Amino acid sequence: MPKPLENREIAMIIAFREFRDEEYFIPKQTLEMAGANITTVSTSLGGAIGKMGGEVKIDLTLDELKVGDYNAVLFIGGPGAAKYIDDPQARQIAREVADSAMVLGAICIAPAILARAGVLSGKQATVWSNIMDKSAVKILKEEGAEYHSEPVVIDGKIITADGPASAKKFAEAIIEALKKE
Repeated sequence: MPKPLENREIAMIIAFREFRDEEYFIPKQTLEMAGANITTVSTSLGGAIGKMGGEVKIDLTLDELKVGDYNAVLFIGGPGAAKYIDDPQARQIAREVADSAMVLGAICIAPAILARAGVLSGKQATVWSNIMDKSAVKILKEEGAEYHSEPVVIDGKIITADGPASAKKFAEAIIEALKKE
């Protein structure tokens, strides 16, 4: 029996240092089990290191990523992902994916990247926050997103999730969105 995401290509963009391990490994495993091929992308080649010590071999750099080769692009969170919020290349990738009407996902702090890229204006979204730090929520609102304090928010082909506890639900939402294509 064919898997639901057989022959689907997904790029997962992570920080080279301090990506959030669960937000990468749980969706990656879930998506691969559904049949997807995963390409891991970062600013440098070599071994990326997660906040919890997980190691990942990077397949492509941001410079090498060709959005048109993929069915979905996912921005993974963690402390290191904050550097992408104001990164012109990350913003350009987010805009390209959104303009192509592809599935675009972001988890934890990463929805702030999408917001700064201008792709969440007028869209419903969620993002990581806690009682002490609401800065990412502020970015979403400043950029015109309608913030919802929910684990996963789906608006068309844009899927956002609030953090590591939502990693499995995030992956499941990506699978459902890709099954509709």
